[in-house]
Amino acid sequence: MPKEIEAVVFDIGNVLIEWQPERFYDTVMPAEDRVKMFETIDLHRMNDLVDRGANWRDTVYATAEEYPEYRDMIRLWHDRWIEMASPAIDASVDVLRKLRMNFVPVFALSNFGIQTFEYAETVYPFLQEFDQRYISGYRGEVKPEPRIYEILEQNCGVAPDRLLFADDRQENLDAAAARGWNVHLFDGPEGWIERLKSEGLL
Repeated sequence: MPKEIEAVVFDIGNVLIEWQPERFYDTVMPAEDRVKMFETIDLHRMNDLVDRGANWRDTVYATAEEYPEYRDMIRLWHDRWIEMASPAIDASVDVLRKLRMNFVPVFALSNFGIQTFEYAETVYPFLQEFDQRYISGYRGEVKPEPRIYEILEQNCGVAPDRLLFADDRQENLDAAAARGWNVHLFDGPEGWIERLKSEGLL
């Protein structure tokens, strides 16, 4: 018989806040130019460095200097970043708050830079409402590598098989499931709400 879920773990990007850099760039440059830029420069790898704890502005601006033809556009990853990390997914935020009202512990487990997270907190106050937060930039570890999951397990006081984790990336869920976590592939709030209801949490 399945064990009762004791805590819910949220990814943030594309679960609580939309994270769509390509969509943003399509609003500031022709789509074909955006495609070429992303093919030329591994901007997601640049972002991964930030998620691992590198300084946000320094990392973006240094990358911009490596590609003078795209310098101004790359700098927007810093200067207009909040437009890439928006809007909030209101139905998911509502779920987060309802879980807390039901006295279900809620944790954040997210790949996020230090400075980007501090900025996001000023725009999205709900990021301060988690019972515990495991943010990669502060930990120096990222999903789907195992160490950040291990850190959460060691600190949260809940057994792995009593955790339910929602993420939009299958590889992150696979890493959690391999450790015994219960997982949910987030492809919209409706399915997530139904999963939580089925677990008796909403």
